[in-house]
Amino acid sequence: MFLNKERTTLEKFFPGLDENLQKLSLMEMECQNSPAIKLFRQYGGTGLLVHHKYGGIEASLLQAIQIQRALGSRSPSLAVAVTMHHITTLMLQEMVTDQPGFSLVESVAKQHFYFSSGFAEGRTGSNILESCMQVKPVSGGLVICGSKKPCTLSASMDFMAASILRPSQTKEINELALAVIPSNHPGIERYPFWESWTLLGTESNEVRLNDVYVPEEYIYNMGDPTQLNSILIKTFTWFEILASSAYLGIASALVERVLIAKKGVPNERVALVTEVEGAMSALEGIAYSIMNGEEGENIVAQALFIRYLIQSTIERVTARATEILGGIAFIKSSEIAYLFASAHALAFHPPSRLSVTSGLDKYLLGEGSLEI
Repeated sequence: MFLNKERTTLEKFFPGLDENLQKLSLMEMECQNSPAIKLFRQYGGTGLLVHHKYGGIEASLLQAIQIQRALGSRSPSLAVAVTMHHITTLMLQEMVTDQPGFSLVESVAKQHFYFSSGFAEGRTGSNILESCMQVKPVSGGLVICGSKKPCTLSASMDFMAASILRPSQTKEINELALAVIPSNHPGIERYPFWESWTLLGTESNEVRLNDVYVPEEYIYNMGDPTQLNSILIKTFTWFEILASSAYLGIASALVERVLIAKKGVPNERVALVTEVEGAMSALEGIAYSIMNGEEGENIVAQALFIRYLIQSTIERVTARATEILGGIAFIKSSEIAYLFASAHALAFHPPSRLSVTSGLDKYLLGEGSLEI
């Protein structure tokens, strides 16, 4: 049965969550102050990728992508928002070496805390890892000024995770770092930014930092932003896979409506399912590769290929599913238009397909290292 595997995995980890999500209307979950975000917290979803040693669930990547697809089929905003949280959690665990870091990760698992996402910045002509935040070294830490927009989970966050560039102590380059700041810290202000009606429930607004002091123990260095080290490779790869799974789940929700309504003819319905299941198999394949230890630039390239494959699949499947559902269904329900528009937002996450095509081509031809 369609989506049975994914929803079975969701039920295994969070019994009752899917049932409670079904009790809410789609548009109710997609508005500001989404109850779906609160439900996921209540069920302990924030600890999905937290290691057992910190009190977390420690789901595998394969299990995580199945859950992401299941969530996307119920609430697009929930699936997209928690993708950002999961990636921050994953990154932090790769870097913590001291008690303050251990406590941060434990709070995610045991107190169900959310991290906001103020990391990659998709500015035209810039490396997505570069930051426009202003950083001033002071005794014991840094003072940070600037803004992050959009910053996902800006309303529900317990900690803000913001990428910064700080002066390196050993080299002339600026070093990429992650600053983790309590959401109630003096100097943190939230402002409206997201004006689209789609994915409004992700709480992706502007967060401004006005002379915010961050002690050194909550700043995690990640090295040269122009080089893909092991931490950045893992984080970037997992993001592409988890985000693609979430958006594939949104497209799957439209396909499911075609199946439930028995719209179209058998070969049309089977063709739709063939596309989305093939895309999911590609995601599962790369998940197995990563779980078996494959890493490096090759796995980043594969993740990008699959992400752009899924973008193309979403374009075809959502257009055909909406057409099969028919004009009256489109007119009578805003949900169909909403799912259609939301699924296409995968294309807006950096790096865009256009921005990396040349780099991927050179990489495939052996003419240089992969750049994102």
